[in-house]
Amino acid sequence: MRLTGRVHKFGDDVNTDYIISGKYKFKTLDMRELAKHVMEDLDPEFAQKVRPGDFIAAGKNFGCGSSREQAPRALLACGIRGVLAKSFARIFFRNAINCGLFVVECDTDKIENGDEVTVDLEKGEVVNLTRGVTLSVPPLPQVMIDILREGGLVNYFKKYGSFEKA
Repeated sequence: MRLTGRVHKFGDDVNTDYIISGKYKFKTLDMRELAKHVMEDLDPEFAQKVRPGDFIAAGKNFGCGSSREQAPRALLACGIRGVLAKSFARIFFRNAINCGLFVVECDTDKIENGDEVTVDLEKGEVVNLTRGVTLSVPPLPQVMIDILREGGLVNYFKKYGSFEKA
């Protein structure tokens, strides 16, 4: 499974309230509406800059804070296809996979704002096409790759009915 996109770079400890502010996530469940406000406390024009298929690159502890599912869902609705980070809050990591948002742990020091990257989950690598750098990444279990391939856990179960694929 391979994806290519442009990067938007952020730092350490990007919490779920930075991803989608609490002032919005309790007003509506409409992801199209929430998508307009993704990351606005860190970059007020972020939602207007994103193109479908873009990535976020961040530092340590991405997705910390409250464990609401709206954070990864709002990123997807905004057009973000995946997040590359040095580390993730574990519950955000699982919520992201279950929602179909790519999450990859890697050294993001060699990735800058505006770079184009290709993520290959099967090969276990991130290639920074802009800088000519290839990063090895820890492999995801095959079931997580399959969940991502289907667009999330709900779609995975609709197709297979259980974790025992037909």
